[in-house]
Amino acid sequence: MMSLPRKTIEDLDVDNKKVLVRVDFNVPLDKNRKVADDTRIRGALPTIQYLLDHGARPILMSHLGRPKGQVVESLRMDPVGKRLAELLGYPVLTLKESVGPRVREAIKNNPNKVILLENLRFYAGERENMPEFARQLASLADMYVNDAFGTSHRAHASTAGVNDYLPSAVGFLMEKELRVLGGILEDPARPFVVVLGGNKVSDKLGVIDSFIEIADTILTGGGMCFTIIKSMGLGIGQSVIEEDQLEQVSASMKKARKKGVRVMVPVDFVVADRFDKDANRKLVPTEAIPPDFIGLDIGPATVKKYCRIIHEAGTVFWNGPMGVFEWPSFAHGTESIAGCIADSSATTVVGGGDSDAALRQFGLEEKMDFVSTGGGAAMRLLEGKELPALDALL
Repeated sequence: MMSLPRKTIEDLDVDNKKVLVRVDFNVPLDKNRKVADDTRIRGALPTIQYLLDHGARPILMSHLGRPKGQVVESLRMDPVGKRLAELLGYPVLTLKESVGPRVREAIKNNPNKVILLENLRFYAGERENMPEFARQLASLADMYVNDAFGTSHRAHASTAGVNDYLPSAVGFLMEKELRVLGGILEDPARPFVVVLGGNKVSDKLGVIDSFIEIADTILTGGGMCFTIIKSMGLGIGQSVIEEDQLEQVSASMKKARKKGVRVMVPVDFVVADRFDKDANRKLVPTEAIPPDFIGLDIGPATVKKYCRIIHEAGTVFWNGPMGVFEWPSFAHGTESIAGCIADSSATTVVGGGDSDAALRQFGLEEKMDFVSTGGGAAMRLLEGKELPALDALL
């Protein structure tokens, strides 16, 4: 388990100070440029409110989308600032720049507003972690708080470089993410059941190896499980597979058997004659996937088997859908497993990313004990890898 930052926002003397806060406001916008999902904005509210309650001046910074160092009008932060003001009940001034004399002037002339800087990724210095850009950001404030867990696996100027110039700490959201995810690794209530899906097994092998050390059962689904099934010598038809991962998958399965950890694959699938939402589909046992068909969802027998294990669990961690949940014809497996997790008496933790999107689609997000705001960062942390933003804070 990695070392965690010793300082939180409560360890800083923020009273009447200007505080630069890295938040993760990389939120989806609809066709009218309104925030379509404000979950990440809501997650930052406790830290922002704490600063306001202590007479501090929050200066918020975030990226939005992938503008690649260029100004992209559709990715400006103004709709995010508008939604933040509505949620916070406090005026928010969204600037058209992130650094420079006009930014400093705006901060000076608006003492009774929360300041939101322009999209950090309009500047090449952000992603390249250029010291000069980090120094310019740091010059805007007296201290720095990182509350953007979702970007903590990136060594950017606003997450890593700025720490060289200001007293630093983590915010409440970052602290909670580290505490909950760290707790899973250190002392989960048992039985500890891990549910892993998604498309690529290569994205999950590090996590699987990590969980083999501590989990009791690992339930697999989604596209990733077909590489595992193929490694067992079974046919998978036209289902997605990563041939170059077969050897590593076999080694992981052998390790699991030695540790006494059950790694389970689906016993049936909903398969289709092509990758299309309107494709012809049928239900087949895992050992009888037709050569010309592709598996796009787990079947009802798998759901029943997995749910029985989930309902007996003390802790459940879930990351990755069980099928192509975006298409109604292939959403039943993911929705059913999400419902089983939501209805269980276990401590339930969801690893963000597509799992979070699925929860919102099925209206189940509020029924989970904890939903991480950082899919990639959560997976990296659970693999036991270092997070550059936290290294910088240390």
